[in-house]
Amino acid sequence: MLKIDDADRVRLITFARPEARNAFDTPLYTAVAEALEEAAARDDIAVVVLTGEGTAYSAGQDLGEMGRLSTPEVKAAREGGHGPAVEHGFRRFVSALEAFPKPVIAAVNGVAVGLGTTMLPYCDLVLASTKARFRLPFASLGVVPEAGSSFNLPAVMGWQAAAHVLFTADWIDAEQAVAFGLAWRICEPDALLPEALDVARSIARMPLVSLVGTKQLLLATRLDLARAARQREEAAFVELTGGPASREAIAAFLEKREPDFTNLPPE
Repeated sequence: MLKIDDADRVRLITFARPEARNAFDTPLYTAVAEALEEAAARDDIAVVVLTGEGTAYSAGQDLGEMGRLSTPEVKAAREGGHGPAVEHGFRRFVSALEAFPKPVIAAVNGVAVGLGTTMLPYCDLVLASTKARFRLPFASLGVVPEAGSSFNLPAVMGWQAAAHVLFTADWIDAEQAVAFGLAWRICEPDALLPEALDVARSIARMPLVSLVGTKQLLLATRLDLARAARQREEAAFVELTGGPASREAIAAFLEKREPDFTNLPPE
């Protein structure tokens, strides 16, 4: 589920659900959050590197689990503003990442879908394999963006590029990601992780107090705005999760067919 390797003041965190393309379910959310929280507290870890095992960085939220959360019981909880649809580990993970006090590097080795992409603006440097592809499928799933991405993506990519990928759910490749500012550098697949670790080790040689102080200043310009965006997103996400469009999108995914959003029943 998760692999952790500590060396040279660098913690390498590898999402290890290759059979699910490293999609996030409750155990993975919790495991990554714990790994980040521990790394934040340890003086012998100065930099964190995130990557995925196999051919994917992360396919985002596990839609099988999301489907199980889209039930009448969860709908009742949604209407109360709480319940499994919100409290299944996502909040703890994003909270740990968005305020992580040390440099974070992402090595995007393959597809990055949904959360696999929306987590990237919280990373200080993003290296992408030539095989990396990015997608924000929220509109096609009958829901809205998450993880503060309604603020982070326009801030990083520009309004029109962010609007296009959010409204259309189109794929973008590594070159487009760099052009949009979503990634910093492109690497050949075999060179991706070694280069990311080289950069991490170079940063880790700096005084920890300087790294933490610099990260604190960088976060000061965006953290409150991203958190406010996330609160708005969660309210909208809770409202739509389990609704007709969301149920149809997830059913179509699980049944391996195209969704039909015509003639949906009212909310």
